[in-house]
Amino acid sequence: SLVLLFVGRVVSGITAATITTSMAYIADVTPADRRAKAFGIVGMAFGLGFVLGPAIGGLLGGLDPRLPFWVSAAACLVNAAFGWFVLPESLPPERRMAFSWKRASPLGSLALLRSHTQLLGLAAANFFGQVAHHVLPAVFVLYGAYRYGWGETVVGLTLAGVGVCSAVVQGLLVGPAVARLGERWAMIMGLLFGAAGMVIYGLAPTGLWFWIGVPVMSLWGLAGPASQSLMSRLVGPSEQGQLQGANTALMSIAGLAAPGLFALTFAYFIEPLPGRLQLPGAPYLLAALLLILAAATAERVTAPRRPGGRHR
Repeated sequence: SLVLLFVGRVVSGITAATITTSMAYIADVTPADRRAKAFGIVGMAFGLGFVLGPAIGGLLGGLDPRLPFWVSAAACLVNAAFGWFVLPESLPPERRMAFSWKRASPLGSLALLRSHTQLLGLAAANFFGQVAHHVLPAVFVLYGAYRYGWGETVVGLTLAGVGVCSAVVQGLLVGPAVARLGERWAMIMGLLFGAAGMVIYGLAPTGLWFWIGVPVMSLWGLAGPASQSLMSRLVGPSEQGQLQGANTALMSIAGLAAPGLFALTFAYFIEPLPGRLQLPGAPYLLAALLLILAAATAERVTAPRRPGGRHR
C-alpha cells in the first residue's frame, strides 16, 4: 500500500546515517595529511553505488516490482553484519565522546560549527554547494526532455556517465590534486569547475554540448573531499562524528529547500508569457552563482592570516 511505502521511506530516512558514520570513521583512522584522498575514495564508492544501484534495480524490477526491495534489504543486512562482526572500532574508549541527546539532535550537532570561525565559513560554503547540487535531481529529467527531447534511455545513460566521471575524479584525481594544489585550492578550484559545468549545462544549445559539460562538472568532485579534510582538522578526535552529523544536517536542510527553488525557477522561465525571457537553463545558471558564492566564501575563510590576525 502507499501508506506502507511511506512508512518504509520514513524508516529508511531515520536509519540513513551511513554517509555520516563512514566519513567520521575515515577521519578517525586516517592521518590528517591523507584524509582528502581517503574521503575521495569513499565518495567514489558511493558514486559507483549510485550508478550501479538504479541499473540493478531496473533489471530486478523487470522480474518483479518487489524484488529490488528484497535484494536491497539483504544487501543492507550483509553490510550491517560486516560492520558489527568484522569492522574494528575506530576509537578506543578513552578517546570517545560521551553520548548526549543534546548533541545527537540536528540543532545540537550544528552548534559545533560555531566553535571556530573558519569551520562556520567552510560549512556555509558546503551548504551553498549542497543547494546547487540539488539542481540535478530537481530539473535534470525535465530539462533534458524539454530542451533536447531526451527520453528515458538517453537520460539514464547521461546520468550513468555523470556518475562514472564523478567516481573517477574522486577516486583517482583527488589525491594528486591535493598533493599538488593543497586542500584549500583543491576545494576552491573544484567549486569553480562546478560553476563552469553548470554554465555549460544552462547554455548548451544541443545535447552534445551538454555532454561536453559532464567532465567539466565532474571536477567539482575535488571540492568535497578537500573540504571534509579541512573541516576535520578544526575539531578534536572525539568530535569527528558530531562534525559529520552537522554536515549531514546541512545537507538535509539543503535537500528540503533546493528542489522547490530550482523547479519553480525552471517553470517560471519556460512559461510562454509575452515579454518574459525564455531561459530553460536558468536553474543551472542559478546553481553556478551559488557555486561561485561557495568558492568566494571558501577563499575568504581559508585565506592565510596576517600577523595582526586579519585575512591576507
